[in-house]
Amino acid sequence: MYEREPDHALALTERGRRQAEATGEQLRGLFGGERVSVYVSPYRRTHETLRAFRLDPGLIRVREEPRLREQDWGNWQDRDEVRLQKTYRDAYGHFFYRFVQGESGADVYDRVGGFLESLFRSFEDPDHPPNVLIVTHGLAMRLFCMRWFHWTVAEFESLSNPGNGEVRMLVLGDDGKYTLDRPFDRWRDPEPYGITG
Repeated sequence: MYEREPDHALALTERGRRQAEATGEQLRGLFGGERVSVYVSPYRRTHETLRAFRLDPGLIRVREEPRLREQDWGNWQDRDEVRLQKTYRDAYGHFFYRFVQGESGADVYDRVGGFLESLFRSFEDPDHPPNVLIVTHGLAMRLFCMRWFHWTVAEFESLSNPGNGEVRMLVLGDDGKYTLDRPFDRWRDPEPYGITG
């Protein structure tokens, strides 16, 4: 597909639509009648995902947010070249490897960090909805959590992306701190370079 159609223009598959509808049912139950501030990646499939959630239009405020887009792998990708670059990335590291004509995980981390700063400023608005929903991509989701929770690169590198339509929630505890409702799958133990903390 990537040889014929740009990543940002790819539509949801029928299976993806069913996954989004199931997630929407979960979200509607979670939000109930509360207002939600929604930030959505500018990609076609994330907009289609948001529509499939069938959230009450009177309760949501939607903003397209380009900083939440998928990692850029370059334009008009060649299948064999992508396979080769994925092999290089696996050897080099998912955070630091920069795709030819594309981005590294570190590049995405920087733009997600910029979005997070804007998000914090929006919380100062007295009319800000009590809930925030971010409709984005797996890598951006992990990097958002990395930035929020101050994970190390080694911790990030040890985690897998969520599956399509999966949700992760930041839950506010009685102590005023947020935790993840469930962890990301871990495919290996973190391999730190040294002491952090």
